[in-house]
Amino acid sequence: MGRTRPKTRKAKALVTEHTAEPATAPPISALLEKAQELIVSCDYELAARFARRVLEREPQHVEAKEMFGVAQLETGELEAAKKTFLSLIPPHAGAPLTPPPSAHLYLAQLSDDDPHLALKHYQAAVDILSSQLKGKERAVDPAATNDDDAEIRRSIVRAIIGMVEIWMDPSYDLCFDPAAEKTCEDLLNLALQTDPGNTEALQAFASVRMSQQRPDDAKAYLEQAWSQWKDLDLDDPRLPPIPSRIALVKLFLELSLYTAALLVLQGIIAEDDQEVEAWYLEGWCFFLMAEQAQENGGKLDELGWEDLARDARDCLETCQMLHVTQEHPDKPLLEHVGELIAKLEALGIQPSPEEEDRDEEGGWEDVEGSDDDDGDVEMS
Repeated sequence: MGRTRPKTRKAKALVTEHTAEPATAPPISALLEKAQELIVSCDYELAARFARRVLEREPQHVEAKEMFGVAQLETGELEAAKKTFLSLIPPHAGAPLTPPPSAHLYLAQLSDDDPHLALKHYQAAVDILSSQLKGKERAVDPAATNDDDAEIRRSIVRAIIGMVEIWMDPSYDLCFDPAAEKTCEDLLNLALQTDPGNTEALQAFASVRMSQQRPDDAKAYLEQAWSQWKDLDLDDPRLPPIPSRIALVKLFLELSLYTAALLVLQGIIAEDDQEVEAWYLEGWCFFLMAEQAQENGGKLDELGWEDLARDARDCLETCQMLHVTQEHPDKPLLEHVGELIAKLEALGIQPSPEEEDRDEEGGWEDVEGSDDDDGDVEMS
């Protein structure tokens, strides 16, 4: 059982906009395609410029407004983004008769100060997406719409999970409502009816079961979710996005499923070794394992508590370095990292010497080199 080292990341070429406008204005489709490419590459300021060029020619262009709102949202212009998305929803002048569901989804996220309004936006998105899904089911050639159908179902599930998270959020009064538990159950059952086996819905159900003090049921849901993708290659499109896998790791840690957590974290860090939260969770996982080893007489699965504690410190030091370098916004995470490092320091645990070649030792390169030879983890 071990961890991976961060690899050197190659610098990406910067995208620059031509300073001279071509004699013939590019077609709107080309501007939209470029804006979408820039959003995917996280160059939101330049994406906003291309979207704005479309809106200068067609002020009510729905797709351009969506992209412009996304760019505003990602650059921190929250109020401006809210206005842009609201302009896509009736009765706003110029809004399409059926607004894009994404507008409601973004507005739900921007309504964190009003949970009831957020729920209304999520429900509106679900209604629009459900209508689209019925239209796909009536299509002449159902086989040609399978991909679109699957994406719509996933979008419905994400919106439903957003509603569940609001009902469960202790910062809102809704979580104390007597109807909260049944509402969450009904919503998640709807999610699984819409997209059977959806891993995010199964994880959300596990979270609900944990809040109900039903850890065995939570483990069953997590096992069902994880089993669907744990053996996939890192470049497999069926692999859940990193935020979803991070959420799974947190649930594993709450249930003390440390080996499973490390296996998922190994994949995340192999995919993106600059992921601050992954390094934090790996350090936290090793720290918890070291504590358990101390309680068990100094060892956990034949691993000494000091070795586990040293791995914890190495991961936490990496997290701390990346957090500062990236100017990561999660300050409480950095504070917790500092507290954990201080505890390890008090125990006499020092970081591993930089000159040690961990790959040659064979102890850190592959988590699957642990007691579970085939990589499977018993969840019960």
